[in-house]
Amino acid sequence: MSTVDGGPALFIGTDTVYVALVRPSLDPADPGVREAAAEAGVSPEEFAGPGNVWALMLDEDGEGDGFELPGARDIEADDFAEQLQRALVAGEPFSAEAGNFLRLEARPSPTTWQLTAHVTPPEGHDAGPWTLELGTLPTADLLADLEEFRRTLA
Repeated sequence: MSTVDGGPALFIGTDTVYVALVRPSLDPADPGVREAAAEAGVSPEEFAGPGNVWALMLDEDGEGDGFELPGARDIEADDFAEQLQRALVAGEPFSAEAGNFLRLEARPSPTTWQLTAHVTPPEGHDAGPWTLELGTLPTADLLADLEEFRRTLA
């Protein structure tokens, strides 16, 4: 888990294969934002926007993509994270959904989980759907990332 440009982000996977649920937050004082705003002919504040637009990013061996999630809200991201926490603690195979754009399937072993992500982009997005094998991830790391993600939403 980490933040993306100051906003909450939940990365699930490895360095080479991952999905990330993110809500970027741009700083109007950032020189890059100011320059981009000037090129777009708007104020830096208008360019940065309210910082409440969620997106899903994915990458598989350097082939990445991403899309905005119109209408997604913090409460839905928190519900998804809570659903994952409960399922990981239960220790049984599970499937968890974040809207109609992300479904995670998980199979446990004693201290790790094998995760598969099924990603469906919204209408109008040219690529996808994708199925990504996210690898074998330690339970403790997943739980810590989920807790930190939920803390950034509070």
